[in-house]
Amino acid sequence: MSDKQFANNRKAFHDYHILETVEAGLVLSGTEVKSVREGRISVREAYVRIERGEAWLVGAHIAHYAQGNRYNHEPVRPRKLLLHRDQIAHLAGKVQEGGMTLVPLRVYDRHGYVKIEVGLARGKKLWDKRQSLAKREAAREIDRAVKELTRA
Repeated sequence: MSDKQFANNRKAFHDYHILETVEAGLVLSGTEVKSVREGRISVREAYVRIERGEAWLVGAHIAHYAQGNRYNHEPVRPRKLLLHRDQIAHLAGKVQEGGMTLVPLRVYDRHGYVKIEVGLARGKKLWDKRQSLAKREAAREIDRAVKELTRA
């Protein structure tokens, strides 16, 4: 059974070096779950903050559920992440070291539960971004050349 992916943060892979990843549960209300399952979630501008031993997803936008009427949720609010205490302590320690942040990478369904993949990341410098772009372009050129050779 494959996981259904609801959102992907491609911008994070462009702006950061992802050093390690952690899977976390996401505490959502009923209309939030329905809206997420429709794919109406954005984690592009979101980040994870650790406060008082708890992890919080800040800045994620989950659109209103169409049939939610007066029971609808607030689209942008901090949402609690479910992690083990030792995972939170490990991530908090890494972030406290400096130069690192926690960014959401993707939101997906695992056995009926909405999960989020959080990455421990270090920001890329401008030249790093250019280097990544150059590598990607070179790989495309190589693929094109190989395709032309095999076609002929």
